[in-house]
Amino acid sequence: MIRTLFRTDDLPSAERFEAWRVMSDQGSVPMEIRCDHEDDFRAAAGSVLLDAVDVSHTSIPSIRAYRTPRHIRRSDPELYHLRLNLTGETDLSQANRESTIGFRQFALLNTSRPYEGANTRGRVDAVVVRFPRAVLPLPETRVDELVARCLSGRAGVGAMLADLLTRFIKETDTYRPADASRLSMVLLDLVTALLAHELEADSPVPPESRPRALLLRVQAFIQQHLADPELSPAMIAAAHHISLRYLYRLFEQQGHTVAAWIRSQRLERCRADLADPTQCATAIQTIANRWGFTHPADFSRAFRTAYGVPPRDHRRAALSSSVCKQG
Repeated sequence: MIRTLFRTDDLPSAERFEAWRVMSDQGSVPMEIRCDHEDDFRAAAGSVLLDAVDVSHTSIPSIRAYRTPRHIRRSDPELYHLRLNLTGETDLSQANRESTIGFRQFALLNTSRPYEGANTRGRVDAVVVRFPRAVLPLPETRVDELVARCLSGRAGVGAMLADLLTRFIKETDTYRPADASRLSMVLLDLVTALLAHELEADSPVPPESRPRALLLRVQAFIQQHLADPELSPAMIAAAHHISLRYLYRLFEQQGHTVAAWIRSQRLERCRADLADPTQCATAIQTIANRWGFTHPADFSRAFRTAYGVPPRDHRRAALSSSVCKQG
């Protein structure tokens, strides 16, 4: 988990805006910024890299930002930026669409297209999730219909994602490097669920995309409740107001059962924890219990079937360079 922090307050006042301008121009997604009060410019940015996902938190005064075709030719990592405003208002435009986002509202931007953003009504605090477009399991042509639109972070899936991001930036120092892959997975699942929800609610969405959007929401729900030993198909169906038969059908179309998908996700979490050096003193069954496996024999059998080795052998091999007592 890689963390970076930049504050203009650490620089002489005469150098602050220029330093921010250079940082914006020379980043992986270069853009031009303009400001009417360069002599009193105070801004801060923090960033945490979680595998393929980057989460940044910015506090910026009134400012305008432009990403032009020239910037795109210089560098385009082919990302989506999902922005959440925590305070203030931001005007955004891309793909002939304009919107204003305020408190706990999201907006999506595509780095391969020109766009403009402006904070003209005072300071804005925001969180931005950056991720490769290729990792999103939704048709890019459909997702691009959401760029520069105001997406709610005040209810439903949007509220879940907004809550997670708000808490994450406040507690960044409490997370360990081994948490990066798990946090990345959870964030991508919730981002996907939010965008799928918005596409499903949009009337032009083809009917065949609706089951896919529902499946993504169901999978996000499962990811959030993996640690609950009571998680079951009946619980999942009830939470989404669908029948058990329809739930089974959703997963059958993906080539597996609901129970098998839940088990595979739990096993993957266990496998990651067993390979985590910071958890080498944690008993194997404690890790299994953490992810919903209440019976040691069942866990050991499922783990061996999935990965070809018992949990203890996997841990020993993964931590072979570590000098700690195995759990």
